[in-house]
Amino acid sequence: MNKKNDQQSDEVAVKPRRRGVYLLPNLLTTAALFAGFYAIVAAMNGKFEPAAIAVFVAMVLDGLDGRVARMTNTQSAFGAEYDSLSDMISFGLAPALVMYIWSLSSLVEYGWQWGKLGWLGAFIYVAAAALRLARFNTKIGSTDKRYFQGLPSPAAAAVVIGMVWVFFDQKIKGADVAIPALVLTVVTGLLMVSNISFYSFKDLDFKNKVPFIAIFAIVLIFVLASIDPPKVLFGCFLIYALSGPVVSVLRRIRKRSQRQA
Repeated sequence: MNKKNDQQSDEVAVKPRRRGVYLLPNLLTTAALFAGFYAIVAAMNGKFEPAAIAVFVAMVLDGLDGRVARMTNTQSAFGAEYDSLSDMISFGLAPALVMYIWSLSSLVEYGWQWGKLGWLGAFIYVAAAALRLARFNTKIGSTDKRYFQGLPSPAAAAVVIGMVWVFFDQKIKGADVAIPALVLTVVTGLLMVSNISFYSFKDLDFKNKVPFIAIFAIVLIFVLASIDPPKVLFGCFLIYALSGPVVSVLRRIRKRSQRQA
């Protein structure tokens, strides 16, 4: 009788768990997806400031869903794939379409060739975001977690959408800065698919003690951001986007000097 009970208990233990979808992290991912979609709709209605804010909200939600999944031990392959699709909308399509509607579409005023360059520039950014996300998914676990290979798509979206927010806030029309907007959009897209390394900040340990000046710097950033969010956010992410190429050039110069020495 005991053997029969043991066999039944073993069968229950071996029985596979039912597959399901964890609610909390995927709910945050859905919220990020909604923010990206709302940004497109808002831009179509000429509401560029809410569109820009929606993309930054998507960035915050995108950062939370992964952390919540790790904290609650609810990581899943479904969540990872869903997160990538959400990122494609929020940080690929949304910034490109908002930039195109606000500025790049006005390039047609210079001629039909320029008009094509406008939507091609937006497409280059979208394609680069898709390639960036695909490369990131295929190299998870095989790269140094301290650095990203290529500019992360959320940071790229912040640069593109940050330009829209800053100039719209300054009452500058997108048609007046269409060419700089085209250059920024294309260069940001190329940085995403480049092999340039960008610091990921993943090795920062917030559990240990930090210098007092670090706390003061964080408080200062929050204060500046509250005074003028468009300029501060755009400036910070633009500096981050430029940091990769600058550091890469400095490393090459250093290596050449060491070889010559």
